[in-house]
Amino acid sequence: MADEVDSTDPALDYDEIGEAVSIPGNKSAQTRKRILDTAALVFSRKGFSRTRLADIAKVAEIKTGSIYYHFASREELTSEVMARGVNQIFKTVMASLDKLPEDTDSLTRLTTAIKVHLRCLIERGDYARANTKLNGQVPKHIQALHSSNEAKYGEVWRKLLRDAAANGQLRQDLNLSAIRMFILGAMSWSVEWYKPENGPAASVAHDFSEMVLNGLIAPAPPLGTDKSA
Repeated sequence: MADEVDSTDPALDYDEIGEAVSIPGNKSAQTRKRILDTAALVFSRKGFSRTRLADIAKVAEIKTGSIYYHFASREELTSEVMARGVNQIFKTVMASLDKLPEDTDSLTRLTTAIKVHLRCLIERGDYARANTKLNGQVPKHIQALHSSNEAKYGEVWRKLLRDAAANGQLRQDLNLSAIRMFILGAMSWSVEWYKPENGPAASVAHDFSEMVLNGLIAPAPPLGTDKSA
């Protein structure tokens, strides 16, 4: 149930993409992060064509010229917001997988990736919503770069699914490519429907992973079956 928090899921350690925002007195890095966070929020509401740098500056409560100190143009800021949206999830998922013991089975790794990915979307939804809104609106060179970043992350999911299938933990009749797109696509919509009253993000992610994997897991062999045969 959504109100049952999985106590095995700790708070996620979000990587700020190498920015030293926690260093006391590092005002420049803090301002840059503030601009990016605000841009993600504004883009998620207004899209690319209807967003001006002045709009972002107003919400961030800074001067428009301050944005130009960090980003040469609206296109550069947009590209960074989109890249950050993918990279935050990518790096957080990979960090969670790297923390698992070396002998962790493939199904547990897949389950971990699902939970962490969904929690990232819910807990840092502005970037995900911005990517959804901006996708298809931005200039072709930005779209190409974004597609390249998404493809790299997609390869992680291909391997997770292939490994689980190869180890006999998933049903053998599955179209893994379609399943990958279904899982990622279904999770991406969480930024639209999730509300705090749905329960903690960790509980929602746990329930989603249970629901999805219950339809994918290979059935256990009948009792008395010789697995070594």
